[in-house]
Amino acid sequence: RPTTDTLADSLAIAQHHDAVSGTSQQHVAFDYAKRLSIGYKEAEEVVAASLACLVESVSKSGCGSMGIKFQQCPLLNITYCPPTEVDLSLGKKLAILVYNSLGWKRDDVIRIPVINENVTVQDSGGKEIVSQLLPITDASIAIRSSHVTAYVGESPNATPKYWLAFAASVPPLGFSTYIISSTKQKAANSVKGTLYTSKGSGNDTIEVGPGNLKLIYSGIEGKLTQYVNSRSMIRASVNQSYSYYSGNDGSVDFQLNPFVYSPLWNIGSSHSMPSTISCGLLGLIHETIEGEHSLFCLLKASGAYIFRPNGTFPIQSGGQKPLTILRGPLYDEVHQKINSWIYQITRVYKEKDHAEVEFTVGPIPIDDGIGKEIVTKISTTMKSNKTFYTDSNGRDFLERIRDYRADWDLEVNQPVAGNYYPINLGMYMKDDISELSILVDRSVGGSSIVDGQLELMLHRRLLQDDGRGVAEALNETVCVLDKCTGLSIQGKYYLRIDTLGEGAKWRRSLGQEIYSPLLLAFTEQDGDSWTKFQAPTFSGLDASYSLPNNVALLTLQELEDGKVLLRLAHLYEIGEDKELSTMASVELIKLFPKRKITTIAEMSLSANQERGEMEKKRLVWKVEGSSHEEPNASRGGPVDPVKLVVELAPMEIRTFIVEL
Repeated sequence: RPTTDTLADSLAIAQHHDAVSGTSQQHVAFDYAKRLSIGYKEAEEVVAASLACLVESVSKSGCGSMGIKFQQCPLLNITYCPPTEVDLSLGKKLAILVYNSLGWKRDDVIRIPVINENVTVQDSGGKEIVSQLLPITDASIAIRSSHVTAYVGESPNATPKYWLAFAASVPPLGFSTYIISSTKQKAANSVKGTLYTSKGSGNDTIEVGPGNLKLIYSGIEGKLTQYVNSRSMIRASVNQSYSYYSGNDGSVDFQLNPFVYSPLWNIGSSHSMPSTISCGLLGLIHETIEGEHSLFCLLKASGAYIFRPNGTFPIQSGGQKPLTILRGPLYDEVHQKINSWIYQITRVYKEKDHAEVEFTVGPIPIDDGIGKEIVTKISTTMKSNKTFYTDSNGRDFLERIRDYRADWDLEVNQPVAGNYYPINLGMYMKDDISELSILVDRSVGGSSIVDGQLELMLHRRLLQDDGRGVAEALNETVCVLDKCTGLSIQGKYYLRIDTLGEGAKWRRSLGQEIYSPLLLAFTEQDGDSWTKFQAPTFSGLDASYSLPNNVALLTLQELEDGKVLLRLAHLYEIGEDKELSTMASVELIKLFPKRKITTIAEMSLSANQERGEMEKKRLVWKVEGSSHEEPNASRGGPVDPVKLVVELAPMEIRTFIVEL
């Protein structure tokens, strides 16, 4: 029967550093994608069957023959979702099951494409809730048309006209259901968004946002100018722009110093060259001309491995580009066409204190023969003093100081590339008053090249191989109907400004929501009854319980012998937050409310041996020159066999095998 094993295997392969970073040849990248797709399709069947079993609320003996078939929409990000693009005016109803894999209650806005205008949304109690319709832009339809053909191999039958948005509230480790149906006239709680286009003239300013957060745009330039939060009393000058780094093509050499050696020196001996000569990642070339010896550095091209910019250039909008503003009760949108190959949508939600920026970049033009690496820059007046912070594998945040290394005296040869770092979760900077945080939905590169400014690298297209083993230029293409164009990418980042010391709560909580998005499953229903689901809501935890705000459920997996593998993680570092950087407790009895825990064994992180056995084998190192004992890191104590409470210290991950 279908399992999740194929997806687990393909995800394991995709953890290879060439898959994570993109330093693989194109045919290997295609193979990664193929394996993930096969695994996803098989796991989708498991999820559909599991959800059908839960909503039918059958006996413990089994699910029997389930008549409900759930579908998912993996291409929802390019406005393609066949289950929602049905004509509801014919009397059909669309049931949406929203599953939350996090251990705490979650509120979010669901967005799906629909073709009908007069629709109503009901929650799991049959109550009509507020919804919002926004027109789908021509830019989104263009991406949808080409990419569906490329990735699905077929042309869409219908073209949706609107995004339908509604607020969903989902219990921890559980689901809620919502029913969408057609009405003969406009529904009382459905609001059609209003469209506003700035004229790009006059001395006007445009305020965007239906809630506490307001973004202020210049009507003349069509650019973001201010970030205002009435709840936190934050008012900051903010500017966002796009630039590109011109990729070095490796065609330029330069002579060191220019240093000329005496013919008497033995180039191969230990004293043949001064120790100060360093090419870094450059190639060192020795050349003899008419008896004189010279050293040259051969520049390596910018490529999959090497980031070597040859200047930075702002990306200007061609002429006045008016802003398009879509307003509604749940959120406002700002649409900006930066140029013919960059399109941006900024969303400001009523119930959220951050901005969501969705970018579409590509195909990057290469007609001029120059590879380009595209970045977006967020500029403020903050006095960050060369310091910013980037995450380490999505866990702790590390301090970065521009042009500085704590362990050695840094010689700055690459002022841009030498200050770039991997961003998996996010980055932030701060001064004495406030902190600016950016979270990302994918691994990117990032830096702070100028005080008060953060930048993210969103896309790269290069024309030369960098000589580090890939043997291909980083020039990805998508082919549709025998026509190939450069790769277009679409992603999101999230922006927020807090008073000093208050940003960690948002980074940690939203970071989990980005990493574990709500899962949407769709099915059609007929008939007059509100829903055919016997159990329209569900939570795997005790009804009165949720995990603490500083604890994440990393793993909950049934093993072959019927036991359960459980991993819990503390999300905060020591001193990161004055309230949440403390010892946390998880009640296992309430984590498995309808089961009796017979045994629980704490394991090593990889769960291949018991923790006690592992600690017996652990080596203890004596450090030379250390005058005092290093303090032991705080750790949670043993699990009480009766109370079954797990303690977690800041940044601690604990692994258990539980027998139920």
